[in-house]
Amino acid sequence: MIHTYTVTGMTCNGCKASVEKHLNALPNVINASVNLEKSEATVEMSHHISIETLKETLPGKFSISEKPIENVFSTSQVEETKSDLQQLKPLFIIFGYITVASVLLHYKQWDWNSFMLDFMGLFYVVFSFFKILDLKGFPESFKMYDPLAKAIPTYGKIYPFLELALGIMFLMRIQIPVALIVTIIILGITTVGVTKTLLDKKAIQCACLGTALKLPMTKATFIENTIMIVMAVIMLLKTYI
Repeated sequence: MIHTYTVTGMTCNGCKASVEKHLNALPNVINASVNLEKSEATVEMSHHISIETLKETLPGKFSISEKPIENVFSTSQVEETKSDLQQLKPLFIIFGYITVASVLLHYKQWDWNSFMLDFMGLFYVVFSFFKILDLKGFPESFKMYDPLAKAIPTYGKIYPFLELALGIMFLMRIQIPVALIVTIIILGITTVGVTKTLLDKKAIQCACLGTALKLPMTKATFIENTIMIVMAVIMLLKTYI
């Protein structure tokens, strides 16, 4: 069963992430998602949860109240009309720009190694930019699926700057082996969380582009991480073999 509620007191993406975290922590909640612009929370539950229970689980600054049932279906239907491709359009466009830019840097004197290093560098710099746009909201969204960010909240706060540093290292050719090893480790951890989320069929927001762009967690997120890991492994093997 799906119910939609009005939630007041939310002022930023950090608030949105906090409400989603507390609602998703409740027993019998399959998935809870929040629309910040509409001040709404859509909760899918296996068994009915009273409004009193929902109120108790949220921090005091937030207030939650029931909406008419007919709005639940209209909201659900609007979301279902959006295909995965439509929702992931910004991700594909950014990936396209990064690929084209990397090709243009080397099309006169093609070199696969340089192409991959610049691709990874641009990938990190661009993706860190979107994460840094909302440094308060990103950690909350990120720890919804990243195991390390969930266990160590500080990791989610420094992650955008870690990506930026790795991007600069690749572009400036600074300590490449170290950057490759760190890439395999951090993206490997994230990919484990993404895989578990996909297998559990949880509908949560992907934080790969921060919280500024609302992207669903899909196989595209898994593929995006896998491409970077494969590139890093190839480059590392070429370095030491």
